[in-house]
This record gives sequence, C-alpha cells and structure tokens, in this order.
Amino acid sequence: MKRVLVIGGTRNLGHLLCLALLEQGWDTTILNRGLTPDELPGDITRFRADRQDAGQLKSALHGKTFDAVVDTTLYNGKDAQLTVDLLHGQTGLYVFLSSGQVYLVRTGVERPFKEEDYRGTVMPPPTADPSDYRNWKYGVEKREVEDVLDEAWAASRFPCLSLRLPMVNSERDHYHRLYGYLLRIWDGGPILVPDGPHLSLRHVYGGDVVALIIRLIGHPVGVGNAWNVGQDETVTLEQFLPLLRDLDGGRLNIRKIAPEVLKKAELIPACSPFSDPWMSELDNRKSKQELGARYTPLGVYLEKLVRHYRSMPRTVPPGYARREEELKLAENYS
Repeated sequence: MKRVLVIGGTRNLGHLLCLALLEQGWDTTILNRGLTPDELPGDITRFRADRQDAGQLKSALHGKTFDAVVDTTLYNGKDAQLTVDLLHGQTGLYVFLSSGQVYLVRTGVERPFKEEDYRGTVMPPPTADPSDYRNWKYGVEKREVEDVLDEAWAASRFPCLSLRLPMVNSERDHYHRLYGYLLRIWDGGPILVPDGPHLSLRHVYGGDVVALIIRLIGHPVGVGNAWNVGQDETVTLEQFLPLLRDLDGGRLNIRKIAPEVLKKAELIPACSPFSDPWMSELDNRKSKQELGARYTPLGVYLEKLVRHYRSMPRTVPPGYARREEELKLAENYS
C-alpha cells in the first residue's frame, strides 16, 4: 500500500483530500498541531508537530518515508527550507498548494494570469491599508516558498511541484464565503456590494483540486514546475449572484453602496467576499493540456454546493454575524 503524508489535513481541502485518499486505498498520515477540530476517521495516522519548530518537525518525521507528501499549510520561505531539508530523499513527490496571489503582487501583468507571469518585478509593500499589506505579505511569502522549491529542484532534483489556486469553493470552506451569500439570499434582505467595477470571478471547485492531486501523486507529471488551477468559466459578480439565486430559488436583492462607506463601517469584505480586490484569475490551459486536469462546470458544482448547504443545520458564521448592521446601513443609505 502506498503511503502519503498530508501536512494540515483537518480543515478544508486537506480534510476532503484525506477522505478521498482513504477511498483510493492510500495509507494516509496527517501532520499538524492538533489544534483544529479533527473530524477524520480513526484509521488515519496522526503526527503532531508545530511545523515552525524545527525540533518538533524533525522528531515527527525522523526516519519516515512516503510515496507522496501534500502540503496544504506552508506559508513562508523559512518553513519551506526546513521542510525540504527534512523530506529530501524521503518522498517520491512533494505537492505544494500555492496561491494565485503570487501574481497579484507582481507589476505589469494582466488577468487572467499565466504561469510565465510569475517572473518579474514585485510591487513594494502597500502602506495605506493594513488589509492590503496582509494580502501583499501573503502573496510575497507564497512566492518565497515557490522560490525555495524551485532552487531545491534545480540543485538536487527535489521532486516537487506547486499548484497555484484561486479562490476555492467547497463544502468545507471555513471562510463561509458562498454560504454567506446564500444566507443573505435566504433572509431576503439586500446583499451589500461596493458600487463600481468588480473583478471577474474565476474560482475553482474544491473537489477538482482534490481529484487533480490524487491524479498527480498516482502518476507524477509536471514535476519541477508550478501550475495554474481554476475553472473554465469567467463570470462577473452581476452574473454570479443571479446564477446562485436561480439554483436556490430564493430572492435576490443587490444594494450598491459606496466603497468608502462599507470600508468605514468595516463591513467589507464580509458582506460581499467576492468583491475582494485580492482575488486572482488564472489561465488554466497548461494544467489541462499537460497535467490532464479536468474542471467541473460552474453551474454543476454550484448546484452541488447549494444542495449541500441547504441540507446543513443553519449556522451563523462570523461573516454573517453583523447582518443587522448591514440591513440598517442599507435602510439609511441614500
């Protein structure tokens, strides 16, 4: 039986991946700190370590070998170097889940981003808005990881590949973004969106990411490179919300509010997460042509997610907790 290690594994894609790996017959191990609630079956092996603590990580991985490692929680170059050093010669393939944010910190590139757009000048850190700085830092540090892996491949053929993900829509999205829109459709009140132009939406279904990972670790191709992952369709927010409404049969009421008003009230991006300017749009052609990736049509996977959320007990995620303030702002805004 082939052995796989999933670093992370309890929250969103990692959880879904572990379930799929078990179904495919993989001997599956997860490594994490043990802080996030673990809903995985008992026949998964569990290692505990803080990956930022070299001693803990070495103790957990010493003498262990795997046919594949999938890293869902790697966010900076320092941790990447430690991971490469510990896993060198210990795994047949290392898959890193990167982000389309690596392009959003570039200068002089246009959407949809292609793999070759990675190389080039990175913008200086934004200083006016703490949120912009956090997003910039996230993108820059994901680039640090990719650069460490690129160097490891060039120097010693460390068997790595990176998958650059856009926003992921899944049954276990812990940010509750799609679910938040559905809650607003269900309550019948207005969905507050910033007035003005919005970025196009080109996301990906979590199940497609899981399927691609399993395909790659079973039959490795594309090693030593980074690949864009994403759905085929590009839609506007104005197209997306009616599609969601039509699938659900609820009532859609969109209310456009001046961006500065939403920002001052600290309601954005929670009131409309798909209005976030830090949202990538990726050209997926290479992953389809060279990795054999296949992407579920947007309408098909949205229908599946709507059914899933409809079947769940109704909860109030953090992004919906200030709904009364949204409604009051909409009532008083002119």
